[in-house]
Amino acid sequence: MKVIAVIPARYDATRFPGKLMEMLGDKTVITTTYRNVQETGLFDDVFVATDSQLIFNEVAQNGGKAVLTGMHETGSDRIAEAVQSIDCDIVINVQGDEPFLKKKPLSQLIQVFEEDVHQEVSLASLKVRMRDFKEVENPNNVKVITDHQDFALYFSRSVIPYPREEKTEIKYYKHIGVYAFRKQTLIKFAGLAQKDLEKAEKIECIRYLEYGMRIKLLETDFIGVGIDTPEDLEKARKIMFSPQ
Repeated sequence: MKVIAVIPARYDATRFPGKLMEMLGDKTVITTTYRNVQETGLFDDVFVATDSQLIFNEVAQNGGKAVLTGMHETGSDRIAEAVQSIDCDIVINVQGDEPFLKKKPLSQLIQVFEEDVHQEVSLASLKVRMRDFKEVENPNNVKVITDHQDFALYFSRSVIPYPREEKTEIKYYKHIGVYAFRKQTLIKFAGLAQKDLEKAEKIECIRYLEYGMRIKLLETDFIGVGIDTPEDLEKARKIMFSPQ
């Protein structure tokens, strides 16, 4: 089973344009992410998929591999174009703005497909428990609810489930935008039109659910930061330079 990692990298991010070219120490965010993924040793190859010549050049000048793509609405669409001619079985999508992802959760995602002998899983992803309700209410944090087998029921920027019954203890989970796909699932995804739920929430993995595909969610205790705003970038810098 050949496993590769692809990092979708769009320069003109809606909430924080140019964030991937911001500095974390002596490296840019995208280079930091690329190096961290590469250093896990889990992948046969690592690529950045981008529509930005600036990001392409940044990756190439730092010894990485990059693929120039067209304009796309989602990271999965971008990756689907990038992997068309790449020989692989499993594709791990690591977000360019999640620079501190560790080896263990990536390894767990790969293991899902090693153990999925009946090919019931279309893709796998990660979730982390949130304990601060302010974080739960923040629409920048995508929440996920799952069934008893940890398959996704829905993703939302709203509070799900809504705590109408206050006596019921609810566990809230944040979706971490790291996906593991079968290559054929990814290619299929790119040929499917966006439907209203995905358009409304601006959450690409809803498309898989709307077309009946199954997403396995693995709980992780990984604590990092997705860089969606300038404030997130400052958090990342504090994490990078805090004592280990």
